[in-house]
Amino acid sequence: MTRWGILATGHIAARFAEDLRLVPGAELVAVGSRTAETAERFAERHGAPRAYGSWAELAADADVDVIYVATPHAAHHEAALTCLTAGRPVLVEKPFTLDLATSTELIDTARDAGVFLMEAMWMRCNPLIQRVCQLIADGAIGTLTGVRADFGVAGPFPPEHRMRARALGGGALLDLGVYPISLAHLLLGTPQHVRSWAKLGPEGTDENTGLVFGYDSGAVATLSCGMVGATGLTASITGSTGRIDLPEPFFRPDGFTLYRADTEPETITEELVGSGYQHEAIEVQRCLAEGLTESPLVPHSATLEIMGLLDDIRAQIGVSYI
Repeated sequence: MTRWGILATGHIAARFAEDLRLVPGAELVAVGSRTAETAERFAERHGAPRAYGSWAELAADADVDVIYVATPHAAHHEAALTCLTAGRPVLVEKPFTLDLATSTELIDTARDAGVFLMEAMWMRCNPLIQRVCQLIADGAIGTLTGVRADFGVAGPFPPEHRMRARALGGGALLDLGVYPISLAHLLLGTPQHVRSWAKLGPEGTDENTGLVFGYDSGAVATLSCGMVGATGLTASITGSTGRIDLPEPFFRPDGFTLYRADTEPETITEELVGSGYQHEAIEVQRCLAEGLTESPLVPHSATLEIMGLLDDIRAQIGVSYI
């Protein structure tokens, strides 16, 4: 049995707690929040026997095998560091932190202590996404030539909302853009050329952002994210001999369509169960059972490369969280 703790009590924490019920061998045993009252309410709602009014108390619980950090991303670094320094394995909600420097510190801390650490990029743990990757590796659509993906929501959000507030790491890029960027990185790796443009809001965070990644192979990724209009949330992966289309939402699809020359399109589907967070929990438990300190599905190198990309893009569009 893997005994889970959840640090934070918001919407994402609640969805993760619900999906944890779908994970064989998983048990939610403790919850930590900034106040005892919110922790107790969450624990009662989700059946956790222990509730703590501080992050440090949760991290000190020796009966917790792993902690899921579900705070808004501006607090990821502090929360994860609290858990790691207490020797607790950690699953950190995406984006990992606000920048490459703090992400590097977390990973160095985990490596030095020999403690498991993984970014909760649940898309990379999704079985259908993994199947897409395997088809591409097997040459189903030839040599990759392009990736297109978008993630836009309608809003509007008030100025103090985490999606807009600069001190909270607001803007579309870190909250939404990390998904298209992660898909492109998963399929094509780190681009050699990055061009970006954004419309900034009055808080100095990005409201609508467009990205073009160029690769020395000749492949191109065209990506967008925004919070000024709901986009299709779809993705398309093009190769020299075919294409794979991912429907809404591309980061948690219920299927995909494979197009190949001279053959009828093939649609592969899978029933959606829960919210989709169970797959990352299953991967964490597999890694812990095997004594791994990082996941091969969401390796530290990928997290750091993507955080470096996000830093570069923010520099191009003029966004700072200080």
